Amino acid sequence: MEDEVAVAAEDELGTQGVELLRRLIQIDTANPPGNEQPAQELLAETLGAAGFECELLAARPGRPNLVARLRGSDQGPTLCLLGHADTVPADPSEWSFDPWVGDVVDGEVRGRGAQDMKSQVAAEVAAAAALGHEGWRPRRGELLVVTTADEEMGAAAGAQWLCREHPDKVRSDYVLNEGGGLSFELDGRRFYTLCVGEKGVCRFKLRARGKAGHASVPALGDNALLKLAPALERLDRQPPPEATAEAVEFLQTLEDSELDTEDPNGLAAALDRLRAGAPEAAAYLAEPMLHATLVPTLASASRSVNVIPSQAEVTVDCRVSPGIGKAEALATARAALGDAAEELDLVPTETVVGNRSPTRSPLAEMIETWLSQSDPGATLVPIVMAGFSDSNWFRKAFDSAVVYGFCPQREMSLREATPLVHNADERASAADIGLATRFYRDIVLAALG
Repeated sequence: MEDEVAVAAEDELGTQGVELLRRLIQIDTANPPGNEQPAQELLAETLGAAGFECELLAARPGRPNLVARLRGSDQGPTLCLLGHADTVPADPSEWSFDPWVGDVVDGEVRGRGAQDMKSQVAAEVAAAAALGHEGWRPRRGELLVVTTADEEMGAAAGAQWLCREHPDKVRSDYVLNEGGGLSFELDGRRFYTLCVGEKGVCRFKLRARGKAGHASVPALGDNALLKLAPALERLDRQPPPEATAEAVEFLQTLEDSELDTEDPNGLAAALDRLRAGAPEAAAYLAEPMLHATLVPTLASASRSVNVIPSQAEVTVDCRVSPGIGKAEALATARAALGDAAEELDLVPTETVVGNRSPTRSPLAEMIETWLSQSDPGATLVPIVMAGFSDSNWFRKAFDSAVVYGFCPQREMSLREATPLVHNADERASAADIGLATRFYRDIVLAALG
């Protein structure tokens, strides 16, 4: 009888997470412009009714950040469940259903934000609210639920602003955010990713100069656009792999053996073995961790179709390992371009140094314990996210904070879920929402008593 009651309670918790996700999807928070306020008010109402102290803090009108707090009676750590309320835009003409429908079809919740990241926000808030309604309060420390605005456009009105202007309101010892928890299988074993860091950004422009002239007579000018061609061809090849700490631990965990990092062919061979067994894990996780990436994304040249361009430029999105600054990133870019960039100007435009948390910590041990109970035989494996998240701002603001990305997904694997992020027909498994909701409830109890 007790087991039946426990299962029913878990089913109810999952249902609450799914229903909250549906309502969040139905609120269009595409950024730009964002318009996160209705979603934040829904979350504040949900948590406030469960006993949380809620504040809406805004850098810009209509775009508040939610900070909800449940205080404990004794001193202890502060655990923050972090998420963002905004999404990337959606073009309905590219979707097979309404991007803001928020319905459940064939066991999947459909709509913009179902993966990134209203699903995690719904699971976090549903778990926290359920605990509050049960009368639970931390025995030690505090529980924070923080939902930010503006993550998708750099967080100037979100976590970046919040950590800079209101650090005392969001200071945390442990933070759980997005970026990890997707699962994949290799040789009959299941692995869940734990995101311990984000790569840094060092964007730059490659600029070529020439001489203008009438396009009908090519000899009259010196076409700057053509001078970019060798560099663009070189950018089709990425820099060689490097033995970064997280990439080595990732590969060693998968292979359950030590890698000889002194062997220049060792990493390449391990990556080849992973490609053979789990190509999605190699492409989406291992390869970005093993080297800097340089991807041309924007180009401009002549302003008129009949004028040979005297100047042409391409913007390159460069991502580098955590801790790598501008000088080292640009040196890596120059080395990758080689003589193809000799006559080009390399102009840095934006740099954000990535950061990381330790792969081993009490929080990591709590997650491993939960995983061993919820999916026996599964293994937690550290990753560095190729993209960027609000975790960066929390690590930067609070040196001692341990910040991870983890939202477990078992039904929808890494292969299925990753291509849906920022893409059409975004959706998430309702069963995974239930799994994540149970995880956040359990991890709060483990961390705060």
